[in-house]
Amino acid sequence: MRKKQIAILGSTGSIGTQALQVIEEHADRYEVYALTANERVEQLIGQARKFLPEAVVIANESKYSILKEALNDLPIKVYAGEEALCQIVESQPIDIVLTAMVGYSGLKPTINAIKARKVIALANKETLVVAGELIEQLAREYRVPILPVDSEHSAVFQCIVGEGNNEIEKIILTASGGPFRNYSLRELESVTRGQALQHPNWKMGAKITIDSATLMNKGFEMIEARWLFGVKPEQVEAIIHPQAIIHSMVQFCDGTIKAQMGVADMRMPIQYAFSYPDRLSSSCRRLDFAACGQLTFDKPDPQRFRNLALACEAMFKGGNLPCIVNAANEVVVAAFLQERISFLQMSDIIEKTISKVSFIHTPAYEDYVETDKEARLLAQSLL
Repeated sequence: MRKKQIAILGSTGSIGTQALQVIEEHADRYEVYALTANERVEQLIGQARKFLPEAVVIANESKYSILKEALNDLPIKVYAGEEALCQIVESQPIDIVLTAMVGYSGLKPTINAIKARKVIALANKETLVVAGELIEQLAREYRVPILPVDSEHSAVFQCIVGEGNNEIEKIILTASGGPFRNYSLRELESVTRGQALQHPNWKMGAKITIDSATLMNKGFEMIEARWLFGVKPEQVEAIIHPQAIIHSMVQFCDGTIKAQMGVADMRMPIQYAFSYPDRLSSSCRRLDFAACGQLTFDKPDPQRFRNLALACEAMFKGGNLPCIVNAANEVVVAAFLQERISFLQMSDIIEKTISKVSFIHTPAYEDYVETDKEARLLAQSLL
């Protein structure tokens, strides 16, 4: 059996490293064709020496010489820069492109991969948040499947596989609620960077961990679900489920609800995206129902977690508003991680940015690029 050739965009991040574990566990089926990273050159060198890909790309061009010299004894092509990253996904042998980059930076390489007719294993939710309508159109035009890697969207996908044309009434995305789900507004005022980085269920990168703490991540996932599964904004709902056992649910037109359940281990949805429609054996821990205890659910509070409300507003209004929210959010999360602003100030700055950047109802790709620049500059000025 020919091994599937996989390109991992963002191989040194949480998703990328776990994807390499999946590939290693199923080395008879998968092979790494390309690895890319933004800054972590030493980690990328280690991955390249272990998996021997055809090519590696470091986005930060200043680190090219370090990477090139370290891999000089191996037959690995070494590239640098954002343009090289966008071009590598077009390589003919690649079967699957795993987009595990953080934030807006994943948009252009994903577009290039779609146009090159590569299967997309999507872990970069911001791609659909920023330009969902454009990505949906391109995927249809080039007949490219987009297979979700986020645990919640993989759960929804697994619930609808085999349902044919059965009508979806509602998608219910579950959220752990993060470390502050029971905090009052007053308590949220004094939240520290260290506290926000302690997620109760998932081990993730710093940016997505902060987004989970503010519930912006859940808002972005709602926008992503709206495009991935072709439903209306009013058909997407989020609910707090602290145990993170049910990863999401789908309610059908007859009132039946399907739920996908499992342990909190990202290797499972990564592997399913790689192997779909097959299921492969896995070394992941199995769910022990006797040890689960109670499964509880609650409505998220948009008063305490305003980022969720702002993302929902963007989902309903559409246009370039989700792009504005994403750009402002990337700026404020970086500032919070640098301890330049407080936890609640993140929402204040995003809201002010929304009010000042021009709204475009039907944006083209160039509009998304300009909107992203304008929103970032404005948010920076508000810090």
